[in-house]
Formats: sequence, C-alpha cells, structure tokens
Amino acid sequence: MPRQIATWRKTASALRQTARRFIVATEGAALVEFSLFAPILLPMIVCTMDFGLGIYRNMQVQHAAQAGAQYAIAHGYDSSSISSAVTNATDFAGISASPAPNQFSGCPSDTGVTQVTPPATCAGGAVAGGYVTVSAQATYTTIVSYPLVGSSFSLSAQSTVRIQ
Repeated sequence: MPRQIATWRKTASALRQTARRFIVATEGAALVEFSLFAPILLPMIVCTMDFGLGIYRNMQVQHAAQAGAQYAIAHGYDSSSISSAVTNATDFAGISASPAPNQFSGCPSDTGVTQVTPPATCAGGAVAGGYVTVSAQATYTTIVSYPLVGSSFSLSAQSTVRIQ
C-alpha cells in the first residue's frame, strides 16, 4: 500500500508540473489566436455594419414617404410642399420625392385603391374619394465594394393616403 501511495504522489506531482508548464507556456497564445482570427473578424464586422446602414437608409426612405403622406393629410394636396416634406423628413441628403406626388380619385378595395374618373360611385355605393400617392427614392452606396452583390442600391418607398 505504501508503494501505491508513493506512485500516486509521483503521478500527481507530474500532472501538476505538466499543468504549470502548460499555463506558463500559453502566455502568448491569446496573441497568436487574435492574429489568426483578426483577418476574418474585421471584414465580418465591416460587412455587418454596412448591411445595417443599408437597412437604416431604407427605413429613412420609408419614413420620408410617410412624412409626405402625413403632410398631405394635414394640409391637403400641394405638390411642392409635399416634396419638401419628403426631402426634409430625415438627415439622409440623397432622398427625393420622385415621381412627384400624384392626386387622384379612387375607390378602396381589398388590394389597394382603384383609380376612377370622377364623379364615380364605388362598389359599396360610396362616393369616390380623393387620394394622394407620395413616393420617395434614394441610392445607397456601400462602404465596401462587394464583387457579387454590387456597390449601390436603389431604395424606394410609396405611401397612399385619402385626403377627402
């Protein structure tokens, strides 16, 4: 039995020494791992930021179209004022109201608004209403040029509201 204890102590001592050597020998391991993974992580971070910025710019274009529609609801149809509301809605300088806001008479349906010639009566017997369609467009240019995807995207949004 004493021999087994002595053998066990030698084995434990050898394991402790091996563990100490491993801990001491891995002082530069983090630097080596970082130098291996940094070339992969950095492009991934840049691409993720670029994708997120593109989504944010698309939301700004949608917001601009909605702002133009809200202006039409509050103030009536005025093409130049609605266009100004679209371009001033966000800090994204590339947004334009293109095509120009369009006023028309229409009847609501399940799939949207059907344009009619006034005076017209809609399917349910209601009188056709006045509508305004506001469009907003912009171009988003990516931070980095991607070979398979392209480097610029056309963003557009449209909003139609009843004004009378």
